[in-house]
Amino acid sequence: MIDVESINTLQEAKATIYTLIEYIKKLESKIAALEVAVSELKKENAVLKEENLQLKEEIKRLRGDDPDPNTPSGMIPTFKKQNKKQKHSKPGRKNGYEGSRREQPKATAFINHELKQCPDCGCCLCKAQEKRKRIIEDIAISKPEVTEHTINRYYCPRCRKPVEPVITSALPHSQLGNRFLVTTAWLHFCLGMTVGNIVKWLDAIGGLKITAGGLTQMWQRLAMYLGPMYDEIGNEVRGSPVAHADETGWRLNGKTVWLWCFTTSKSAYYRIEPSRGSNVVIDVLGNVFSGILVTDFYAAYNKINAWTKQKCLVHLFRELKNTSIKNKSEEFHMFAKKLKKILKDAIKLMKKRLELNEDDYDRLKGKIYYRYASILCESYCDCDVIRLVKRLLKYSDNMFTFLEETGVPFNNNHAERMIRPAVIMRKNSFCNRSESGAQTQEILMSVFKTLALKNIEPVNYVVEYLENSIQNNHYQRTEKLAA
Repeated sequence: MIDVESINTLQEAKATIYTLIEYIKKLESKIAALEVAVSELKKENAVLKEENLQLKEEIKRLRGDDPDPNTPSGMIPTFKKQNKKQKHSKPGRKNGYEGSRREQPKATAFINHELKQCPDCGCCLCKAQEKRKRIIEDIAISKPEVTEHTINRYYCPRCRKPVEPVITSALPHSQLGNRFLVTTAWLHFCLGMTVGNIVKWLDAIGGLKITAGGLTQMWQRLAMYLGPMYDEIGNEVRGSPVAHADETGWRLNGKTVWLWCFTTSKSAYYRIEPSRGSNVVIDVLGNVFSGILVTDFYAAYNKINAWTKQKCLVHLFRELKNTSIKNKSEEFHMFAKKLKKILKDAIKLMKKRLELNEDDYDRLKGKIYYRYASILCESYCDCDVIRLVKRLLKYSDNMFTFLEETGVPFNNNHAERMIRPAVIMRKNSFCNRSESGAQTQEILMSVFKTLALKNIEPVNYVVEYLENSIQNNHYQRTEKLAA
């Protein structure tokens, strides 16, 4: 038999158990609430950390300690740049290669140096024991060569008009010769020397007195004679199998315009236009370009139909680097790492093309295409990754043209190098103040840069071209003279 006390003890234990169960349930509900609160706090903490990081970067940028990644290196003070260890190569050429040195000039004047007494003790010296030669090359102190031309005018009874011999050493009605004019234009439009410094240089070296305004007016007349050469350069660019294009900001009479550069390996064609739209590209290259057009990702180049195109991979690398500074998400960094690996492998394959046979090259090329397509077919959540994938899908046919065609670079560095002198000139001057000045800028810059690409001595070539142009226009001038 079970006594009453045992029953009471069991009932009390049962009640205690029920109480403990209810207490445990309450604790579980509180723990669940705490877990939810902790997860929310973690999310809030992550957001605050991101905001704190952005604020620290903004403070560094405002203080100048950490400049914006898009800031050009030339705009950052030297003392604020980080010291990087540079790998210095050994001077001179490698073993087995022929050395290089400056060519020995030919002497045009000869001076014999003798001593009659010792410079130290004053002892008399009789005869030199040996001789040695030393060649010194220097700039001669020159004076302007002033030539007076006597022009005899005749009357032709058959033509019934006055005629006279042609003076080809200077432009009509000009007192300064062609060599002077071409040399100063080359210093300004090719080497980037400012007009004021050219005026000072002329005064110091040759004693020539001329104003900056008179010099620019003469350059405008020079551009009129070089107009046909400028048109020929444009035709060379249009008929080239590979062309590069780029644009930059410019100033015309205080207003913002655009300087366009269309260049090949042997030509450089510049245009100053008020528009940055596709109409300029179509006007220069036509609606259909028969060659390969290498550009950045600017949308204005999409309107033109070309045989094929190549987008600059360096611009893509630069954008991935700048975006990774602001976007710290793991998804973006994984995507950027995979994409950079694919692009770098493609560049390495291009450099090893001559070392591989055709089958191996096609096989490795197919692997790169497969890897590239696979990362674009995946689903992403990061906004920057989605934006880049959308762009890469749009230009998928223009990303690896350098693997299909020989002689096509994977970057647009050539156009950027050809437009950089204009950027330096823009920093040193007010660009152009008139439409005629802008036209002179694009013509003379195109002529001198093209001659530099073709390794042609510019001054003598343009002087000879001017003399031929003046000679050919002689009859037009005599008709005006008769009138």
